[in-house]
Amino acid sequence: MRVMVTGGSGFIGRALVEQLCAGGHSVVVLSRDAGKTRAQLPGVDDVYSWRDCAAPPPRQALLGCEGIVNLAGETVRGRWTSAKRRGIKESRIVGTKSLVTAVAELPASERPSVLVSGSATGYYGSRGDELLDETSPPDDSFLAEVCREWEAAATSMEALGVRVTLLRTGIVLHPKGGALAAMLPLFRYGLGGPLGGGRQWWSWIHRDDVVGMIALALEAPELSGPMNVVAPNSVRQGEFARRLGRALGRPSVLPTPAPALRLALGGFAGELLASRRVVPQRATDFGYSFRHPTLDSVPLTP
Repeated sequence: MRVMVTGGSGFIGRALVEQLCAGGHSVVVLSRDAGKTRAQLPGVDDVYSWRDCAAPPPRQALLGCEGIVNLAGETVRGRWTSAKRRGIKESRIVGTKSLVTAVAELPASERPSVLVSGSATGYYGSRGDELLDETSPPDDSFLAEVCREWEAAATSMEALGVRVTLLRTGIVLHPKGGALAAMLPLFRYGLGGPLGGGRQWWSWIHRDDVVGMIALALEAPELSGPMNVVAPNSVRQGEFARRLGRALGRPSVLPTPAPALRLALGGFAGELLASRRVVPQRATDFGYSFRHPTLDSVPLTP
């Protein structure tokens, strides 16, 4: 299969591209810095520049592609200023709409058969102990609104005869990137611990399983609509902190009160304090076999 990937130089994108190339697929990447990305991903067929998400990507990047994986989007980590919020929305929603426009300009016979597009478990908001599958309704928080509009933009490609799968991804774990890498320095100094009360559910997934589930979405012709990209065993945040401290041989009992988090991080603190007990019902129904089904199987240190 020939696959075009947006966000291919990112934490998840790079691992996906490497696996696709190793599996014999032909991969094209769209990037804001084509030269740098080409050096990072020597196995790809080509890298095309896409600096302005408001403009459709180069037509030649789409030619011959049977699948698209759309992972581009500004990180949600960091203080949510008005400019940050605008960047989070535009990089996802405007970019996805531009991608749909580019596909619409292709003859029907040359359009890809599948779009696998990013989303997040932030779609559900904070729901306490409620079990959340793909049929659960959305919240009305900022990130939930972004996810709804992002998914709607991607789903509009169905009108062009393209199957669309939406990746509602949880907290991605890998010691070399994502949430875990961001937490390691504090825990190494013995400064890690529960966030807020530590009772909130964290629906996590190892990066290997994110890549595996994207591969499933590309290959399974009947898999469309939302898919929760999470491991089957969520943990409470306090338990996650204890296990990370144990793996590092460091104490992990220093709590960070919720008001302090909100003061330091503004709106983003709500994501760390949110409780989402999400289950991967669609992936399970399609027979996906998790490499890391429990936190005990995840390497928490490099």
